[in-house]
Amino acid sequence: MREPFLKKLDLGPIVCDGAMGTMLYAKGVPYSHSFEDLNLSRPQLVKEVHLAYVKAGAEVLETNTFGGNRFRLAQFDLAEKVREINLAGARLAREVAGDELYVAGSVGPLGVPIEPLGPTSLEDAREAFREQIAALAEGGADVIIVETMMDIREARQALAAAREICKLPVIVQMTVAEDGNTPEGNSPEDFTRQLDAWGADVIGINCSVGPAIVLDALERMAAVTAKKLSAQPNAGLPQTIGGRTIYVCSPEYMAGYARRFIEAGARLVGGCCGTTPDHIRAIKAAARSLRLKTAKISAEGPAPPATAFPPKPAEARSGLGAKLAHSEFPVLVEIVPPKGPDPTREIEAAQYLAQHGADAVNIPDGSAGTARMSAQTLAVMLQQRAGIEPVLHYSCRGRNVLTIQSDLLGDYALGIRNILAITGNPPSIANYPATPVYDVDSIGLVNVLNNLNRGLDVGGNPLGMPTSFLIGVNLNPQAVNLDEEVRRFRYKVEAGADFAVTRPVFDVDRLAGVLARLDREGIRRIPVLAGISPLVSFRNAEFMNNEVPGVAIPAEILERMRKVETGDAARAEGVRIAQEILGSVRELVQGVQIAAPFGRVSLAMEVAEALGGRRVTASSV
Repeated sequence: MREPFLKKLDLGPIVCDGAMGTMLYAKGVPYSHSFEDLNLSRPQLVKEVHLAYVKAGAEVLETNTFGGNRFRLAQFDLAEKVREINLAGARLAREVAGDELYVAGSVGPLGVPIEPLGPTSLEDAREAFREQIAALAEGGADVIIVETMMDIREARQALAAAREICKLPVIVQMTVAEDGNTPEGNSPEDFTRQLDAWGADVIGINCSVGPAIVLDALERMAAVTAKKLSAQPNAGLPQTIGGRTIYVCSPEYMAGYARRFIEAGARLVGGCCGTTPDHIRAIKAAARSLRLKTAKISAEGPAPPATAFPPKPAEARSGLGAKLAHSEFPVLVEIVPPKGPDPTREIEAAQYLAQHGADAVNIPDGSAGTARMSAQTLAVMLQQRAGIEPVLHYSCRGRNVLTIQSDLLGDYALGIRNILAITGNPPSIANYPATPVYDVDSIGLVNVLNNLNRGLDVGGNPLGMPTSFLIGVNLNPQAVNLDEEVRRFRYKVEAGADFAVTRPVFDVDRLAGVLARLDREGIRRIPVLAGISPLVSFRNAEFMNNEVPGVAIPAEILERMRKVETGDAARAEGVRIAQEILGSVRELVQGVQIAAPFGRVSLAMEVAEALGGRRVTASSV
C-alpha cells in the first residue's frame, strides 16, 4: 500500500510522468482533435501512454484531462461532458497506477481571460474548476495538479476550488518565460510567496521553454518558501530533421537538470511538452541515484567522497586545446573520408598539411548515401601515419547511447582527443535504404562527453578513470531561425562545450552580429573557429548558396564568381575571396577551419597564407 502522497515526498524525490499530448500526437492523433475526448472514444490508447510511463519508472501518472474544463471542451462541442471526460480520465490512470503508484488529476488553464483582463468572472472561473476537480476526485485521483498557470489570479481560483471540493493535496505549478517571470510579469519570488500564503501543498514550475530557465526560477523560489517544490519543464523547443521531430533537450540533458532540480529543493520532478518515456527513464535514474545518496547520508552520516573526477583544463586535453588557450589562432583543414577502404590519398594530404603548417585536420562524419570509410578509423590513421592531430566529427545519427559511449571510449583509447559533437543529417538521399536512428542530439552528445570527462557514464556510474576530450560544437550564423540556433548554442555551452566551429562564412557582418548577440545574452564565450570555404567556380557558388543547408553567399560574391572564367581563373578568384574573408574575421574569432574543395588541400593552405607564416608551393595535392 502506498504512503500518503505528501509523506512520500518527505521520503525523497519522486518522478512524475512526461507529456501526454506529445505521445498521443506521435500515435497519430492530430492536434485538431480533443485529446481529452480520447478518454471516452479511445481509452486503450490513453492507457498505452500511461503504461509506457510506468515502464519508464514514473511514480505519478497525470490524468489526460489538462484541457478538461468547460471552456476548453466547448471548442469541440464537448462542454456538457466535463464530468464524464474527467471521471473517465481519472479512472483510466487509476487502472494503470494500481495500488502502488499515484494519480494526479491534471487541471490546466481555462483558456479564456478572467477578470480584470477578460469577461470571465472569478466566480465563473472557480465554478469551472470545481466542476472538473470534483470529477477527478471521484475518479480516484490521489492529488490535484494545477499546472501551466500563467495568471496567478487564475491559479488562486483553481486552488480555492480544490479546497472547497475535496481534501486531496494540491500542487500548483506556474509557467515562466525566458526572463524567469510568468507571462503576466510575476517573479518566482512573488508567486511563490502568494501560493504559499494561499495554502498550496506543493509549488512548482512546468512547461516554460526548457530546464535551464526552470532551474534558475526554482532556486529563487526555494529562497522564499519552506513548501515542497516541483519542476516539470518542456524538453526545449522541437526541430524537424528529415520529417523526424527532435526536441532540443535530450534525455541525458533533462536528467542532468533533474539532478540539479532535486539539489535545489524539488521533491517532484518530471517533464512537460516534448518529454517521452525515454526522458522519464533518464530522469528516474537521476532521481534514484540522489534518493539512494540521501538515504545513505541520513543513515550513515556524511556523504562519501564524490566519484566524479574534475575535468582537466581545456589546454591540457589536446594540442588544439593548448593552441586555443594560448590564442595561437589554429588552422584546421578538412579531409573527407575516402570511398572504399584505401586511405592513401588522404594520408598523403594529411602529411602535406603537417609539413605546411596546418594545426589539425577536421574529419567530417557525412551522411552521403555512399560507402565511405569510418571517420573514426581515418582519424586514427591520420594521427598515426601523418603525425597530425585530428578533430573527429562524431554524429548521433544511427547510434544509440550505448554505442555512442562505446565508440567514444574506444576513440579515447586510440588517442583521439578532439570531438566535434553533431546531431547529423538524416540519410535522406542514398543509393540504398538507410534508417536515421537518433537516440540523442548534439546537446545530449555533449552531455555524454562531459560525463566521460568526469569518469562517469550517462547514468552517473563511475568508469574508473576519466577521458579528457576537447568538446566542439557547431554554430550556424546563417540559421533561418536564429533564435533557436542561439538557444541551442546556449544549451551546448552549458552542457560543457569547449569550442565551436561555424558553418562556412561568406557574410562577415552576419557572423559579427551573432557573436555580439552571444555576448549580450550572457552566453559564456568559448573559442569560435570560423568555417572558410574557397569557391572553385560560379556553379559551385550557386550550388552552395542554394543547396547546402546553413550557407548563404552574398550577391556581390556570387557576381564576382560569375564574371571570372572557369578553371584556374575561377579557383584563383575563389581563393582571393576566401583570403579576404579570413582577413576580415581574424579579429572576430579564435581560429579557422578551411574546407578543401574536391580534396585539394593545397587550396586550403593558399587561403591560410592570408595569415602570414604559412607558405605553400604549387601542388596537385
